[in-house]
Amino acid sequence: MSALSESISRRLTLGQLKGRYGLTLVPDFAEPVTVTSLVDDLPSVRPGSLYVPADHQVDQGMIEEAESRGAYAALLPTSARQEVGRARIPLLFGTMHAWQMGQLLANAAGDPSGALAVFALVGSQVQDQVDLLADFLHVLGNPVGILSAKGSYSLDRRLDLEYPLSMFDVQRSLSIALEDGAAAVVISVEEQTLARDALQAVDLDVVALGAQEGSTRDMRHVRLISKARRYGFNLGGHTIVARRNEESDGLARQSLPADAESDDLSLCIAMTMAAGVKRNNIRSALRVSREMS
Repeated sequence: MSALSESISRRLTLGQLKGRYGLTLVPDFAEPVTVTSLVDDLPSVRPGSLYVPADHQVDQGMIEEAESRGAYAALLPTSARQEVGRARIPLLFGTMHAWQMGQLLANAAGDPSGALAVFALVGSQVQDQVDLLADFLHVLGNPVGILSAKGSYSLDRRLDLEYPLSMFDVQRSLSIALEDGAAAVVISVEEQTLARDALQAVDLDVVALGAQEGSTRDMRHVRLISKARRYGFNLGGHTIVARRNEESDGLARQSLPADAESDDLSLCIAMTMAAGVKRNNIRSALRVSREMS
């Protein structure tokens, strides 16, 4: 389901969308119409929806089906104006860049990532490490959500999602996690879990590359920039890029058997330290984890 519905938290009218994003509204007198959900696939359309066709692919039949399902309006690319005839619902036309659509979805959802501590692990083999980091954050006392093709959760509740996740799915899932009481969310940033641009307008607090993503500093930097462009996240502002260091390596080795691989745990420790968790709290969490294992 690619819909931002029950999590939409701010009044959104067609007139606001028209003015904010420079769109054309047909008919113009429909400006006061208020939408209650944002949807990019037809099966998810419900009364009150603004239908935004995925991949900008649209025809007359799709608009008619959206109408029959109760959509209040549709947002279409300018190029579709010649392909779509008369409609019984208002139509918005314009070119929405990915970053603009991300801002629209984040605003409609109440900017959930701004109220969460969001951790992102980037790389082709990070799903297990995402689970490890989520477990570690939980031991530190944080209610945690996970977005991963291996299994997405809002606290202990498994989320029924289809992968890869669109930006609609991500904003909706973050909003659900926040409503459920999560303090942090860990995201697996790779192609099985996320579609292109899925992290537009998602406020990431700590980002780290998985161990398999290159060994030299320059190689890792290039890799991270490439992934930021693909998935639409920002490496500026307050976002911290974390990596293992001598202190995190030492803490990890102290808490594991001598012959155990400690790199993954070390990176988890480094990410929590980057988020401002105190060393004494980390040591206590490591001790609890060791006693529980």
